[in-house]
Amino acid sequence: MIWFGPAGNADTFYQQGYQHSWQMPEWLHQMGLNAYEYQCNKGIHLKDETAFVIGEKCRENNIRLSIHAPYYINLASTEKVKRDKSIQYILDTLRIAKIMGAERIVVHPGYVSGVSRQVAIELALDTLLETIQRADALDFSEVTICPEVLGKFNQLGTLEEVIALCSLDERLLPCIDFAHMHALTLGGMNTSEDFKRVFKLVEKHLGRERVSKVHIHFSRVEFGKGGEKRHWSYKDEDYGPNFDPLARAILDFGLNPVIICESRDTMAEDALILKSIFHREQAGTTGTASP
Repeated sequence: MIWFGPAGNADTFYQQGYQHSWQMPEWLHQMGLNAYEYQCNKGIHLKDETAFVIGEKCRENNIRLSIHAPYYINLASTEKVKRDKSIQYILDTLRIAKIMGAERIVVHPGYVSGVSRQVAIELALDTLLETIQRADALDFSEVTICPEVLGKFNQLGTLEEVIALCSLDERLLPCIDFAHMHALTLGGMNTSEDFKRVFKLVEKHLGRERVSKVHIHFSRVEFGKGGEKRHWSYKDEDYGPNFDPLARAILDFGLNPVIICESRDTMAEDALILKSIFHREQAGTTGTASP
């Protein structure tokens, strides 16, 4: 089973007259999608009652729900007060995820600033470990934390660093953002083997079970010497990566990931394109089309 859905609400959702995120699950179901990543990028601002309704609507429409935690989390800050605030942002996201019934939250590890990458990852490991311990004490352990691969060279969040963070606890899952991987490799995610190398590394360090249910972000991306610059629509073919080789790698590895599309403005429509590409590749592999 593969889950496809958008990060947040596409422009067309509002253009069609919808106004509320609790209307998204039915809208996505009618499109033929089955995942939704609710965005708390700028903080947890929704009411508990709204969170519960969103979760209820997702369950009614068979939509797999995740949440993106605030962007300004920095597990590697050299200032303890900022690390403490980052812990609280994650705990706040876990709390709202539990109310929603969301299975996963995606977390940005942070930045490397004024210290070596080694010191930064050590700070992040200590901060994340404290976060896990406090989350367990608050009975949030049923929600999976997914540290995300980030796309700028001054950020903490290479694939290897995310794997190191996930090694803290077997419940942690990596969020592999392949747009960010493409930016970090300066356009290096092009073939099925490029994507397979990523999965092989995750499997080597985290095991088969975790790579099989990995959380994936995907979109086309513009990058420069500093890494990621901006995300684009899938139809913007001047930018990579293409989804076809990733679909083949997922099939060859026998994975069952959640795939969240982060295209600019057209994340829902593009999620449907990704799904169709996957099913086309699947039909070519098995000789039979998938529903």
